[in-house]
Amino acid sequence: MIDLQDKNYCPAIDETGEYVRNPVFMKFCSEIRNTYKCKEKIEYSSCSWEKGWNIKFKKAGKTLCTIYPREGYFTVMIVVGTKEKASVEAILPECTAELNQIYNRTEEGNGQRWLMIDLEDQDGLFHDVLRLIRIRRNS
Repeated sequence: MIDLQDKNYCPAIDETGEYVRNPVFMKFCSEIRNTYKCKEKIEYSSCSWEKGWNIKFKKAGKTLCTIYPREGYFTVMIVVGTKEKASVEAILPECTAELNQIYNRTEEGNGQRWLMIDLEDQDGLFHDVLRLIRIRRNS
């Protein structure tokens, strides 16, 4: 089992998938990789708030999302900035109640909301996250 806090060992994506132990993780990563023709970047964060290895997907210099592996699930962070705000708020009525709660609960600072979304199933929330990433990519 890998130790996500060990900054001396960078886990490969498949090792991270074994750590998460949820097939939705690899499905999600594959979806982002194939849709946006980008590769993941595995980075170590020393941030006291979320220390350890995470996975970033970037396209054209913009971070589409950051994934924080957990045991049994994973958390996807998506930044909704001023460019994305109107588009995101326009689709919120069509999104899950869970995403609406996360969005409304997340405070805005400097014109941004840093949404932290836990995924463990390929359900409506999974598809909501993909829609948010699409908006982020196109903004």
